Order: sequence, then structure tokens, then C-alpha cells
Amino acid sequence: MAKPKLQLLLLFFFLSILQCFFRCESSSQLDLEDEPWLDEEDDEVVMVQSHHDSRTRCDFSIGKWVYDQSYPLYDSNCPYLSAAVTCQKNGRPDSDYEKWKWKPQGCSVPRFDALDFLGRMRRKRIMLVGDSIMRNQWESLVCLVQGVIPTARKRVTYSGPSMAFHAMDFETSIEFSWAPLLVELRKGPENKRVLHLDLIEENAKYWRGVDILVFDSAHWWTHSDKWSSWDYFMEGSSLLRSMNPMVAYEKGLTTWAKWVDLNLDPSKTRVIFRSMSPRHNRENGWKCYNQKQPLAFFSHQHVPESLLVLQGVLRRMRFPVYLQDITTMTALRRDAHPSVYRRAMAQEEKQHLKDFSSDCSHWCLPGVPDIWNEMLSALLKQ
Repeated sequence: MAKPKLQLLLLFFFLSILQCFFRCESSSQLDLEDEPWLDEEDDEVVMVQSHHDSRTRCDFSIGKWVYDQSYPLYDSNCPYLSAAVTCQKNGRPDSDYEKWKWKPQGCSVPRFDALDFLGRMRRKRIMLVGDSIMRNQWESLVCLVQGVIPTARKRVTYSGPSMAFHAMDFETSIEFSWAPLLVELRKGPENKRVLHLDLIEENAKYWRGVDILVFDSAHWWTHSDKWSSWDYFMEGSSLLRSMNPMVAYEKGLTTWAKWVDLNLDPSKTRVIFRSMSPRHNRENGWKCYNQKQPLAFFSHQHVPESLLVLQGVLRRMRFPVYLQDITTMTALRRDAHPSVYRRAMAQEEKQHLKDFSSDCSHWCLPGVPDIWNEMLSALLKQ
């Protein structure tokens, strides 16, 4: 009799273990599904695309412009704006171009919060490096934060090709460093301008010790021969009169990429590269004049060759550089350039607007660069 009882006990024990196993596994799955970090619908978590992370939560570059009466976030009386971009003060009669925000497909860009941004940047240096379009963006970022800082607790300093806005109570500096080609442009024999495609240290020495670096470089590489910034290219000991601009651009970017890979530590420095800001200056510079609304879409999508070159260089880097792609979204905004309102005009001059040159490259402020900076702020939360 003892043997059948023993077998029954063993069978009962085995069934109990089996039941516990399935219950525990089921419980474990439920616990994981309840974890907030698995929630893919979190609207506030957004990432600019990076070739180092395929798990991007939201592609900022795809979306549409949405009219928002609560914009702009500051006005053209901001004391840090260049006169050439204060379109309202210069007499532009319409202001709707200030009231459009970017709505990415499937997520949102959080509204810029100056105190939140300065709190996250406490004891940090953020530097924007590039050309006059990057200076445009620097002025925007300074104007976005300066309103919450008492007058006596903010100042601007200058050093070589760099300028810095200091939020003294936060021990934060927002800096701009002039380097439109990133690599070095030097005077050569007979006062000729020589672009050294493999030299960068004269510019890069200002980038050391910075916590957040934001780069751009494209416009000066695409200037036509008449407006070219150089007379010769130099690579090693070879002096060249001409070169395909995109080949030269790739060589210059590769020099920059090597410097970043060799000199920066990703645990101490974050690097973002903002893509090319489009121009609307066809038809003798009048493509943007009197435009009052963004384009809704493009009939033919075009990816600039400079963006393809940039993507290729970033892909080959070891350092995790984030690409902030603003090219397509900004190409829709032909309404937001200074056009003829790059300076104040007398009443009689306004009767002959077409006698004045039109700026279809830079951006009125407040305006489009404010949205780039909202995106930048969202990225830096990651």
C-alpha cells in the first residue's frame, strides 16, 4: 500500500511545481508590460536621428507647420538681435511668419522653457559653431533665455572669433564661434586665399572644454565661383586651383570628423551637427519677397547633395554625433526670411522696394531658428 501512496505524493508534488512555474512566468510578463519605460506613446520623449541608435522615438524631420497664436516666445526688442534680422522693427508689415510651430509626425516638440533649459545647462558651456546662419540661431537661443535673467546678472564677452552670453546665476555660457568652413582659410602668397582641407586646429582650439557643441557648415561650400571664399585648395603639399565643391566639402568634413574622434570624450561632451538651412534666393533673390505663408508640401522632394555628404561622414565616425536634420522642414518656410526688410527704410524708400537687395538666406527673428532651438532643447533632455 505504501508504494501507490508514494507515487501519488510524487505526482502531486510535480503538478504543484508545474503550476507555480506558469503562474510566475505569467506574473513576470505582466510586471514588464507595466513598466513605464516600455511605453512607446510618451509624447515628451523625442530624439533627433542618430546613426548610432536605430531605436529613435521620433523623426523630427517629418511633419508639418502648424499655426499657433501663442507664438512667438519673445519679440524683436530683444537687445541681442542683429538689426538685419529684426524684420518687424525694419518695417515688415506682416507678422504671421512668427506664429508657426513645427509638429513632427507622431510626436510633439515641447515648448521652450527658459528656466528649465538654464537649469539643465547649469555650470555648462554650450557653443554653436559655424557661419552667419548659426549666428542667427545663437541670437535666437540667447533671446529665448535672456528674458528670465535680471539685467545685472547677464553679459556678453568676446574672445577672438567667439562671443559668449553669460547667465551668471546659472554659471552657464551660450557661445558662438565663427568657423563657416570648419577647416582653416588662410592668406597665401600674393594675398591669395587658401582653403586648407586638412588643417583645423586654429579653429578647433576654441572648441576644447565645451560641454555641448552644435556645428553647421554648408553654405560657404556651395557659393558660386563669383562669391567663393577661396582662391586655392590645399591638401598636404598639393595646391589646387579647382575641385568639385562637394568633394572638397567631404574632405573638409572628414578633417573635422577626425578631430572630433581624436580629441573629444563622449562621456564629457555632446556633439550635434545641424544640417543645411535652405536658401530661397532663386529668381535674382526675389523668391522669398512678399511670401506670407509656409509651403504645405513639395511636389518633388529633393535631398541636397551636401546633406548626403554629411550623412556619409557621420556614419563613418566613432564618436556618437547626432544629426539634427532641419533641411526639409525649413525649406517649406520661404515666408520667414528678411527679404528687403534687412534694415529700416525711410517712407520714400518703401515705394521702391525692388531697388533693394533681398536676403533669402537668413531668418527673421523671432522666427524659424526658435523652432530649431526648441528641437535642440528636446534633444538635450535625452
